[in-house]
Amino acid sequence: MPQDIDSLIIEVCGQKVILDADLARIYEVPTKALNQAVKRNADKFPPDFLFRLTEKEAAVLRSQIVTSSFRHGGPRYRPHAFTEHGALMAATVLNSPRAVKMSLFIIRAFVKIREGLAANAAILKRLAEIDRTLLVHDVTLREILEKLRPLLAPPPKPPTPEIGFHVKEDSVPYRIKRRTARPCTKRAAGVVE
Repeated sequence: MPQDIDSLIIEVCGQKVILDADLARIYEVPTKALNQAVKRNADKFPPDFLFRLTEKEAAVLRSQIVTSSFRHGGPRYRPHAFTEHGALMAATVLNSPRAVKMSLFIIRAFVKIREGLAANAAILKRLAEIDRTLLVHDVTLREILEKLRPLLAPPPKPPTPEIGFHVKEDSVPYRIKRRTARPCTKRAAGVVE
């Protein structure tokens, strides 16, 4: 039975809770007797210890068939949800040896779940740190690669030698320079013939 307690703890409204029918089964009392004891001691169950599920939450749980209380038709009322402290308080108001004994298992199950969540949070935090470090290293490696890329490129191919016999001639020194035509002096003076 203690191994099954972990599976009976569900999350509702962001809180880990156990439903009244499951808690009554663990404490080996009828659900009605548990709810009557809670009702008689209402001042011991503030909203952070116990709350009643809304119609929508109860419908979702029925559709998921999460707990044994919903498996065979389920209750006709909206169930109570006990938090860790509410489950412990329920054991004290029932005041049976079985309830006190099983409350220890329930508390340990809640603690185990809480430790698992804390471990997950620590792992996620560490992964975020590693991710940030990898991003910094990634940028640095890109810069290094951009600087190394020219060095990694293959050297240019040497020019291929031309086939055949080639003589390189010097320029001809005896070229004739063309004379530029000089303007006629009469024309330059503006005299027209």
